[in-house]
Amino acid sequence: MAEARGSFNHNPYSAGQRRVARAVAWLVGKPVFWLAYRLGYGTRLWAKIGARARRQLLEGHDFGRYTPDEHDVIVCTYPKCGTNWAMQIAFQVANLGKGEFAHIHDVIPWPDFAKQELVLSLDDGTPAAESPTGLRVIKTHLEWNRVPYSEKARYICILRDPKDAFASNYPFVRDVMFGPLMPPVEIWLRLFCSENFLALWGEHLASYWKDRAKPNLLILTFEEMKADLEGAVRRIADFMGVKLDEAQLAAVCERSSFSYMKGIGDRFEPPALTPLASSRRQMIRRGESGGSAELLSLAQQRFIDDYFRADLARRGCDFPYDEVYGSAGASGTTEGVSATS
Repeated sequence: MAEARGSFNHNPYSAGQRRVARAVAWLVGKPVFWLAYRLGYGTRLWAKIGARARRQLLEGHDFGRYTPDEHDVIVCTYPKCGTNWAMQIAFQVANLGKGEFAHIHDVIPWPDFAKQELVLSLDDGTPAAESPTGLRVIKTHLEWNRVPYSEKARYICILRDPKDAFASNYPFVRDVMFGPLMPPVEIWLRLFCSENFLALWGEHLASYWKDRAKPNLLILTFEEMKADLEGAVRRIADFMGVKLDEAQLAAVCERSSFSYMKGIGDRFEPPALTPLASSRRQMIRRGESGGSAELLSLAQQRFIDDYFRADLARRGCDFPYDEVYGSAGASGTTEGVSATS
């Protein structure tokens, strides 16, 4: 059974650094951004910030020379699409419902994380031998073409309605990065629906969807998992080649429930990416599907649907967007969609 290591540092900034950063943000940053918004330059300004961040991300932060093997289960998700939930399920399956950790990143490497010094590397990550099944879970937000492929490894991709992903992303980025400098929702929405966002929802989905017929790639939706947690756990366990008895299945389901994970939310707490980050950061927030209306108007929800419907078509992706996530369909499931359709 994997044991807690207790090494993850999610508060790398001192109290003094945070105080200075916030003072500068309020005295200098806020007035500058307010003026940019008043003059109509807000969207253009954040497009430049986003494009620069995206270039930095694409220049590094990947698996390096690592080649996955039969011990590796790689959870591949777009940010805020059930990443920690899928990691928890896979980790508990690998440990037969008895996985323990002080923080999730004490036991799961994240090779593409920008601040590698805060998380395990692939070289010194949890050895597979520490789990009774001989399996190790790895996290990535990278597109399929940037994840090293091996027929021996297993890959789990979770899809989520981009409207809900956005509604979860906005407060998350505010709390871990920009703090009082976070732009208004409308400007962040325009950035999200552009080629300048840090990670592109359409690009990520299309990259995995085209290879969904591969036997070692499992694609699930966040919505399917919400509707039937036990069914999702069974599918993931079967995919990982792990046979759970009824007690083990019950333990995995219990430890993967929203209430359980919310109760140990500090073990999933995201790191402060800048000294402007909030001291009350949450990774396990609401865990709902179809809740984008809490942040977005109907017009903004339609804007996202229209953008990504067209974006997927432009990429030549045949993902049935309207059937799964469009305002008319919104089934939230890919069940019945063939691997070749």
